[in-house]
Amino acid sequence: MSVNEQMVSTIVQEVMAKMQIAADASNAKGVFKDMNEAIEAAKVAQKYVAKMSMDQREKIITGIRNKTIESAEILARMAVEETGMGNVGHKILKHQLVAEKTPGTEDIKTTAWSGDRGLTLVEMGPFGVIGAITPTTNPSETIICNTIGMLAGGNTVVFNPHPAAIKTSLYAINMINEASVEAGGPDNIATTVEKPTLDSSGVMMKHKDIPLIAATGGPGVVTAVLSSGKRGIGAGAGNPPALVDETADLKKAAEDIVNGCTFDNNLPCIAEKEVVALDEIADELMHYMVAEQGCYMASAEEQEKLTATVLQNGRLNRKCVGRDAKTLLGMIGVTVPDNIRCIIFEGEKEHPLIAEELMMPILGIVRASNFEDGVEKAVWLEHGNRHSAHIHSKNVDRITEYARALDTAILVKNGPSYAALGFGGEGYCTFTIASRTGEGLTSAKSFTKRRRCVMTDSLCIR
Repeated sequence: MSVNEQMVSTIVQEVMAKMQIAADASNAKGVFKDMNEAIEAAKVAQKYVAKMSMDQREKIITGIRNKTIESAEILARMAVEETGMGNVGHKILKHQLVAEKTPGTEDIKTTAWSGDRGLTLVEMGPFGVIGAITPTTNPSETIICNTIGMLAGGNTVVFNPHPAAIKTSLYAINMINEASVEAGGPDNIATTVEKPTLDSSGVMMKHKDIPLIAATGGPGVVTAVLSSGKRGIGAGAGNPPALVDETADLKKAAEDIVNGCTFDNNLPCIAEKEVVALDEIADELMHYMVAEQGCYMASAEEQEKLTATVLQNGRLNRKCVGRDAKTLLGMIGVTVPDNIRCIIFEGEKEHPLIAEELMMPILGIVRASNFEDGVEKAVWLEHGNRHSAHIHSKNVDRITEYARALDTAILVKNGPSYAALGFGGEGYCTFTIASRTGEGLTSAKSFTKRRRCVMTDSLCIR
């Protein structure tokens, strides 16, 4: 056996050993049988964290970042295998992104002012133990992102992950606690239960030691959190439209829209879910999508079959969510080459495959008679979620008008949707976008409370 083969064998053994953690929850750090036990363990750890210096917290966060990069492929493959959703290569990129661009302790800042009557400080303090609910779409990414931000603010966190992604979630939580212990920090900075359920979520939301709950998921879970009587950060659904006008670079717009729509098979809530194109450029835009961007134009008959397959009894067919275009077409008996990555079609805004948030690479295109009509249709399609919207235009006045009309937490101009997360665009990364409760793209400071400290008639030396 060569040295290279030995290295490969060693790596494979390490990967298999780590993946076994997820299969055997009893071996995982931070995992408990009962939610009350998980909360108590996180509470004990938070007392330790609260006394740590910012440098000590940052040392743990650095360890989490490093382990996330090291385990990016493992976590990506685990998530796709467990949930059946998404794209391994894209999930690797998402883990690298969350490791490199999620804000840490640098996001925690003190403001101060002095005057004739003394000195005042306003500091960001921890809530304590934060409760967090995480989705199947980005299970480990959300857990890692939340933990980095919450720990930076001096908190610990107890998770109630989606049951359909529990193995991936347990692996991420174990990894986070390993990083803490190796950096000299406490165990149980992130905790959970072996078998998360609606009941365990209810215990978490009602627990006296949980002052803040962060929910990343659909409208139902966000509504439940906001009805809990606790402070809530709600990251809910979106149905982001992409408006294209006649001033846009149409070849680039086609590329950006398809790249954004197909990233991780359209699982990100910020991804382009439908296109509103001005009538005069719609045909040219669709031409570039088909000829250059691997799009398949679905016929009227195929649209009907897709609708019947994707939407069943008025609800999304979970077997279709996060699947690639070739798989979706195969479900209706259409065979396409491997380069097909997106299904497009033209329809009215009320078409069920356009009006519904699908989370799969099916992209309906709605014609608009003029820009004003386009804005009106985009506003309708976004359904008041105030989550994300995108526009391709070189007219600054139109971009401004669109931004004001949509009033979303995220607006991407002349780029793919994922630029909003710092991937090919400026800014930090997050996987909890709280459009509904107003925090927008959450970061460490979102998980802190403001505290004012006032000293009268002293320490002003002007």
